[in-house]
Amino acid sequence: MVCALGLEDRLIGITHECDYPPSIQDRPVVVRSALPIESMTQAEIDTAVSARMADGQSLYEVDEVLLKQLAPDLILTQDLCQVCAPSGNEITQALKLLPSKPEILWLTPKSLRQIEENLLDIAKAAGCPERAEKLIAANRASLEEIAFETVAATQPRVFCMEWIDPVYCSGHWVPEMVKIAGGVDEISRLGTDSVRIPWNEVLEWAPDVLVIMPCGCHLNKTMELVPQIFQQPGWFDLPAVRKNQVYAVDASSYFARPGPRVLEGTKLLAHLIHPTLFSWDGPDTAYRRVDVNMMQAARSA
Repeated sequence: MVCALGLEDRLIGITHECDYPPSIQDRPVVVRSALPIESMTQAEIDTAVSARMADGQSLYEVDEVLLKQLAPDLILTQDLCQVCAPSGNEITQALKLLPSKPEILWLTPKSLRQIEENLLDIAKAAGCPERAEKLIAANRASLEEIAFETVAATQPRVFCMEWIDPVYCSGHWVPEMVKIAGGVDEISRLGTDSVRIPWNEVLEWAPDVLVIMPCGCHLNKTMELVPQIFQQPGWFDLPAVRKNQVYAVDASSYFARPGPRVLEGTKLLAHLIHPTLFSWDGPDTAYRRVDVNMMQAARSA
């Protein structure tokens, strides 16, 4: 969001998750995960996160010494998702160490419109609101164009899976993206947290298109996790599986992060849901069709 506003030269610190655009990856990392998630399964992550949150423990560590050295004027953080945010206590403690009190923006978007509002808030804090207004107007026009193209099209049943083990439905702005892209996902949670759902809900919904988008995962990691879902009862009877309309996507880049690239994510969904109406001109690493032969091989194994 900062870089989309042309403020990259003012960015002095990032978190361990900040990886776009690539040019910012040399910035000092101020926040890191307290869990070794790289070596954990999805089930282990879910259990560990639930346990730490129940005990009031944070999932992240703030490098207080580094933060003091950097002495920022503006700190961007979020309290939308407890799993993704440093705790308020950590932020408060870190602020006590700073020589002067910076402005803090707490970003808590639950919809596409609120993502736009956050973008404008950042631009106002940085003294360049006109940049956000221009970007927002352009993005809205693109989304409206997609929605217009799908109005007369058949609206297939879609299921966006935000976690594999256990299964989570999508939430917040993703259901909006599906609707704009010309699909219907009635087991999603519009404007609120994604939640665990029983597998039977997926079977009853019988999606025509199934998009696997585990939160925090780029495409290569998503593809590593995909075979786990093949063992679910009734998987091979789902319309999406029979029609070869199961896709793995780069969730981190296009869906999980509330920033300007949700526009690209909506374009990607439009292509996956209505491939004859929309092409995909983005990176090859954005998505991959989950091959039926791969499913059958995993089933046999």
